[in-house]
Amino acid sequence: MRRITRTHMLGSALAALALGLTTACGTSGPGADSDKAGVEVWMVEDASVNEVVQSAIDTYSKNAGIDGELVTYVNDAYKQRIQVALGSPESPDVFFNWGGGNLAQYVKANQVVDLTEAMEANPEFRDAFLPSVLDVAKIDGSYYGVPMQGVLPVVLFYNKKVFKEVGVEPPTTYSELLDLVDTFKKEGITPIVLPGAQAWTELMWLEYLTDRIGGAEVFQAIAEGKEGAWKDPAIIKALEMCQDLVERGAFGDNFSSLTSDNGSASTVLASGKGAMYLMGTWEISNQQEHNPDFLADGNLGFIAFPALEDGKGDPAAIVGNPSNYFSVNSDSDNVDEAIDFLVETMASDAYVEDLIEIGHVPAVAGIEDKLAETEHSEFTTFTYQLVAEAPSFTQSWDQAIPPAAAETMLTNLQLVFLGDMTPEEFAEAMEATQ
Repeated sequence: MRRITRTHMLGSALAALALGLTTACGTSGPGADSDKAGVEVWMVEDASVNEVVQSAIDTYSKNAGIDGELVTYVNDAYKQRIQVALGSPESPDVFFNWGGGNLAQYVKANQVVDLTEAMEANPEFRDAFLPSVLDVAKIDGSYYGVPMQGVLPVVLFYNKKVFKEVGVEPPTTYSELLDLVDTFKKEGITPIVLPGAQAWTELMWLEYLTDRIGGAEVFQAIAEGKEGAWKDPAIIKALEMCQDLVERGAFGDNFSSLTSDNGSASTVLASGKGAMYLMGTWEISNQQEHNPDFLADGNLGFIAFPALEDGKGDPAAIVGNPSNYFSVNSDSDNVDEAIDFLVETMASDAYVEDLIEIGHVPAVAGIEDKLAETEHSEFTTFTYQLVAEAPSFTQSWDQAIPPAAAETMLTNLQLVFLGDMTPEEFAEAMEATQ
């Protein structure tokens, strides 16, 4: 599943739990002794990140003299369980979410604690996070969550060896990208790897092109449910540019049958059959797993998405998965302890260093020196600077809008890429979901 893949970074492996059962770790939970305060934390199952969070819970519980417990669920089971649990007696104190639209639905239902006051009372904690990432948990001017793991922007990967053999440089502008498409086609190399069997990979192109054409405010209007937002000229033009790429042969002839599963698309890039690949920064862990020699030889290149010469969007803006977040359940009996746990833990040296140890790039300011000491320091430093300098970090659209609308969007986007739906028809269909 895509969501499972997206939680991966270097060294991170998602454990599969049979039948979607939960795993409880740590000291006895809050429910074990109703007279004693505690913090029960729920999140998705991700072996390496779970270990980091467990360590944080253990340390905080010991120092605060309270009970603490981590409860984990497989990805899809968690989505169902948390929706049912919030508002019930069986709910957690702290819960994992994806920020943006996912978090907004809980805020709308008054199920989340407003953390703004706590952040104002602890400005060092608030200012410890990269603003573009923290703001994804900002709903209607207030903060309802804090980043709890690494940043995952989408970047343009390329095969350095192929570029060198053909005698070209990576693109800095969109026109240069189009020139490279023509050049690699003549060489018999697929210019851009696109696992089109999975629509979320095509969505990355629509997201970046829309942002470069019209700026972050175009999608912000969609996220806010404004009437006519999907019909914005920037959306139509971006869809037209996606179809132009297909018609130019940028993605080859069989992109609709290629998937990112089992490292298939990653191997096309590593083998030299493909030259470029727009993907999230978790791609480096995919290459580590499936094509370690390609990575070890230093042939994996990476750059920011090219600037659009006549676009209104800031070329430093990025899209992707800013992070995942921890929020506090408004019905918790231990709200003060839950908030204190976040304030004391999420930006602490120990927590940040543990995240870096498992290959994450934490959404915390001032960690350049620590990242410089990592195994893939060039990449982790690049990722960090990209996010730190970004004027905006737009969350992946299929996570930022309601699930039903996201499903319609992905289904229709594949039709657009196949030429079976016009940009105008796509916009009309999406407008009906608002």
